[in-house]
Amino acid sequence: MIETNNLRKDFGAFTAVRDISFRVGEGEVLGFLGPNGAGKSTTMKMIAGFLAPTSGSVTVCGHDVANEPLATKSLVGYLPEGAPSYEEMTPRSFLAFIADIRGLDGALRRTRIDDVVARLHLERVLEQSIETLSKGYKRRVGLAQAILHDPKVLVLDEPTDGLDPNQKHEVRSLIRDIAKDKTIVISTHILEEVHAVCTRAVIIADGEVLADDTPAGLEARSRYHNAVHLSTGDAQSLGAVKDALRSLPAVASLETGEDGSGVIALAKDGANLFADVSALIARNDWPVTQIQMERGRLEDVFRDITTRQGDAARG
Repeated sequence: MIETNNLRKDFGAFTAVRDISFRVGEGEVLGFLGPNGAGKSTTMKMIAGFLAPTSGSVTVCGHDVANEPLATKSLVGYLPEGAPSYEEMTPRSFLAFIADIRGLDGALRRTRIDDVVARLHLERVLEQSIETLSKGYKRRVGLAQAILHDPKVLVLDEPTDGLDPNQKHEVRSLIRDIAKDKTIVISTHILEEVHAVCTRAVIIADGEVLADDTPAGLEARSRYHNAVHLSTGDAQSLGAVKDALRSLPAVASLETGEDGSGVIALAKDGANLFADVSALIARNDWPVTQIQMERGRLEDVFRDITTRQGDAARG
């Protein structure tokens, strides 16, 4: 549904995106991750046809974005960073304007406008000028225009930026709901968003792809993958617990829990420790108040990958 080949974008002497290639299939929600200035927004603008690449190509549903701009834009819904709009318009007039541009008329026009207004809960602000709306409502109006024509492909740059927790939950639920028959690319710096909605994640830094994997695959790279947390109700027994855990062959190392009352057993090569640790607890009759196994910490993987790239560039 989306394919980028050796995509590059130069702004004078500065290269914002260098030789980025990836493919996204139908039903996939791709999280596009990277630190500020990594090239996320620039790449998404090229996918949406908003920017022309310096070299390389983008195809959407088999259409070349540069050579078939109208065909591709009819298939794409695009939410830019900041959700720019006409501030003097009301959400109602703005969506009517977008419906005109998209060629929607008659019953379909009314149905689509009513649908996006209901999905994004815009009823109470329909007659206010957009300039008077909160950042969260402006973001919702921007998302409404992106899905108004029911596109096959959605390109969403920071879709939950500025939303409160309830609004974020609603937008993520909407994305999961419409993803069944669409292809969605989401740029985000909020790692919890990857867990919430994405089936795959691409991490970029300095305009280059550094990782491309499922969220679970990225978490498996974390040193906390399959780590086991133990909390005890008896601080005096903690030393004995640590000594026994160190005796397990699959334990790589131990860390003290964040609250100081427990221990984290890190696994060698991501081995599954849970059964061995549980058996150890039962044999020793430890006063364990909580036991939990981690999937891994995506923030650690993200930091490791992007920091390593920055160190290499400086070196």
